[in-house]
Amino acid sequence: MIIEVFMNREKSLLGNYTVFDLVIIAIISSLGIATKPIIVPLVHILTGPLFIPGGAIAGGFYMLWIVLGIGYIKKIGTGTLIGVVQSILVIASGAMGTHGIMSIISYTCPGIVADLVFLVCRDKKYTVMHYIFGCMAANITGTAISNLLFFRLPSTVLLLLFSSAALSGAIGGLIASNIVKSLESMKLNI
Repeated sequence: MIIEVFMNREKSLLGNYTVFDLVIIAIISSLGIATKPIIVPLVHILTGPLFIPGGAIAGGFYMLWIVLGIGYIKKIGTGTLIGVVQSILVIASGAMGTHGIMSIISYTCPGIVADLVFLVCRDKKYTVMHYIFGCMAANITGTAISNLLFFRLPSTVLLLLFSSAALSGAIGGLIASNIVKSLESMKLNI
């Protein structure tokens, strides 16, 4: 009985997605991981001399992939699934970051939070504000989790970090919104 409930739950989780959706999720997850090693050093060039941790600022630019996936696929749980796939990719490949097994938490939670922001819109007609707030929430969540797990910064520094994470997330959300609009205008749905 318990196994049947669990199996039905698994089927309903991925059963909502087409093969095309899952391929897009895999591509978006990979792009999110692939852009991180490029973006982070560039941001560190600017933030390093100011002694500002660059992860919060860079985060908006690689969290945009999560909200881009949610906005393009338009199915509940897409952000969470992107986060899970990203965490598996990071752990399996040993890619950028020293989070180790904690990557499961630090990559999945921003996806969950972004999903929650997009759940506000029942009709799936997302506005630019959904993307902005979704990416902001994902980046602030990622920053908070990194701080909680690794850094333990003082509250004043954390407030500055959250502010920069929100700004970076807003910019990332704006970029994601424009990309989704461009993709939708090309009518790539198969």
